[in-house]
Amino acid sequence: MGAALPIGDPAPPDGALPADLAVDPAADLGVYLHVPFCRVRCGYCDFNTYTATELRGARQDTYADTLIREVELARTVLGDAGAARPATTVFFGGGTPTLLPAGDLARMLAAVRDAFGLEAGAEITVEANPDTVTPAVADELAAAGVTRMSVGMQSSVPHVLAALDRTHTPANVGTAVAAARAAGLDVSVDLIYGAPGESLADWEASLETALGLEPDHISAYALIIEEGTKLARQIARGEVPEPDGDLQADMYELADARLAAAGFGWYEVSNWSRGGAAHRSRHNLNYWRGQDWWGFGPGAHSHVAGLRWWNVKHPAAYAQRLAAGESPAAGRERPDAEARLLERVLLECRIRAGLAIADLPPGRREAVAGLIADGLIEGLAAIRGRVVLTLKGRLLADAVVRALTD
Repeated sequence: MGAALPIGDPAPPDGALPADLAVDPAADLGVYLHVPFCRVRCGYCDFNTYTATELRGARQDTYADTLIREVELARTVLGDAGAARPATTVFFGGGTPTLLPAGDLARMLAAVRDAFGLEAGAEITVEANPDTVTPAVADELAAAGVTRMSVGMQSSVPHVLAALDRTHTPANVGTAVAAARAAGLDVSVDLIYGAPGESLADWEASLETALGLEPDHISAYALIIEEGTKLARQIARGEVPEPDGDLQADMYELADARLAAAGFGWYEVSNWSRGGAAHRSRHNLNYWRGQDWWGFGPGAHSHVAGLRWWNVKHPAAYAQRLAAGESPAAGRERPDAEARLLERVLLECRIRAGLAIADLPPGRREAVAGLIADGLIEGLAAIRGRVVLTLKGRLLADAVVRALTD
C-alpha cells in the first residue's frame, strides 16, 4: 500500500501552520488531489492505492465528499496563515481518478475553485486508465474545467502489459486519446520501459505507437523495483529477471532519439513535450522547482514555504479524521539547510533549465569542471552559470548529484 510515511513532528489537530512561517505570496500554489482506488494492483506499484477488497471501512461513493472537507479545512488554514492565493495547477492522481464518476471529479475541482480560486489559464490534469475514458467522460471533465488528460498507456505490447499486471486493452489507448482530443484537452501519454521480458524491439514498437497517437507530451519512466511489491517478490523467488540496467540505458537513448526526431524536446529527465514550453506539465515543474503545493487525500504530501506535512495513509483513517473535524495530517517537518540544498540539487539537475552554479556551496562548485570533462553536463551552459545534463548525464543523474553534494 505504498512506502511508509516519514517520521516527523506531530501535526496539530486543526492543521494550523506555524505562526513564524514566511510565505511567499508570489510562489505558485499547486493542488494535488489523490484518488486512492484501483480495480487491480499492478505488480510494480507501491503507491498508496487500494482495490475494493482492501478498503475496509472506506467507500468510493462518498470519497469526493470526504476530500472536499479537507479542501474546506485548507481554505481556513491557508487563510489564517496569510498563505491563500489562486491555484496555478490542479492534478488528479492516484490510483485511478477516472474510476470515480466524472461528476465527483468535477465537484472536487469546484471545491478547489471555491476555496482558493484558479489562476487564469490554470492547468488542470486528470490521470486516466484508458479503459475508463469515453467521449462522455472526456466531455464532462472538459466542461468542468479540466484542460489536460494523462493516459496510462505503459506499453503497446501485450506480453509487456501482462508482465506489469496492466489490465487495460491496448486499443483503448487510442480511443481514450481520441476522446480527450475531441473534448479539446491536451493529451499526455505515460510509458514504462524495462519490464521483464521486454526487448528493445518491443520498446521501439511502444514508442512508435505512442507517437502515432500524436500526443502533446510523453513521459517515459524506467521500471524501478520497489520493496514490498509483487514484482519484487517475483524477482526474489527467481520467477522473473531483474531489470537490465544496460538495456534500460539503450531504451532511454532510443526514446530520446525517436522523440527528438518527432519534434519532442526533453524538459525533465523522464519527460518530453512538443511545442516548446506550451505542453510541459506545469504541475510537475512546480515540484521540481520547489514551489508550494497542498496534497489532498490519504497519504498525500504537502509543502508550503519550506514546511512539509503528510496525511494518514488509509482512506478509512483519513475519513474518520475529517468526520471528527480534525486535520488528516499525520506529521510534519522543516528540513534544515543541508537537506534543502540536497533536494534542490536532486530536483533542479533533472530539468532542462538546470541548476544555478551560484547556488552551490563554494566547495562544491569545483566539481563542475570534472563533470564537464566527463561529458555529464553541458560546457556552454556551465559558462552561462547553469548545470544542465547532457544525454550521458541524464543516464547518470545520480552520479552528478553525488558529485555536487558529497
